[in-house]
Amino acid sequence: MRRAAQYLNAGPPLAALGAGVLNRHTSHLERGDAVASEITNDGWREHLRRRGVPSIDAAEAGRNLARIAASHELTLFAHYSTDYAGHTCRLDAAVAAIERVDAFLGGLLAELGEAGLLVVASDHGNLEDCTAGHTRNPALALVVGPGHAEVSRGWAALTDVAPSVLEVLGVPSEAGSPGV
Repeated sequence: MRRAAQYLNAGPPLAALGAGVLNRHTSHLERGDAVASEITNDGWREHLRRRGVPSIDAAEAGRNLARIAASHELTLFAHYSTDYAGHTCRLDAAVAAIERVDAFLGGLLAELGEAGLLVVASDHGNLEDCTAGHTRNPALALVVGPGHAEVSRGWAALTDVAPSVLEVLGVPSEAGSPGV
């Protein structure tokens, strides 16, 4: 776990590392074959001092993710900068985070075209009221692409997302389990 603590401190990359599926690192970011969780690579350049990692804009990062996803059956991208921005309780940080995500999704959707199914889901709210911390507002989801209506039909909670994605992939989930 010491290796992970050196550069990973969030749940999704730690889970991927533990499962043996975290396979994109600095060299991949340098070539544009990975997307940083904060989208623009700035954190890698500024905080981790990875100067070989290019500075990219959010739309380019979205296009990179679409290109990466096109060669895989399932691609997971975890983004939490909007959560961090909400916790700052600063409206300017919240607006900047939303603008970055908007440009990222624009690049992703432009490159993805009509070929891929995109599911964007949030586990909780907080950016919509950055004075409150995590809110009790419903978490948002966006589903775009072939079969989007069928995939999201009946969603009422975050635990409904995984079983329907597994179904699209043809992976049986255990009865009564949230798709794990």
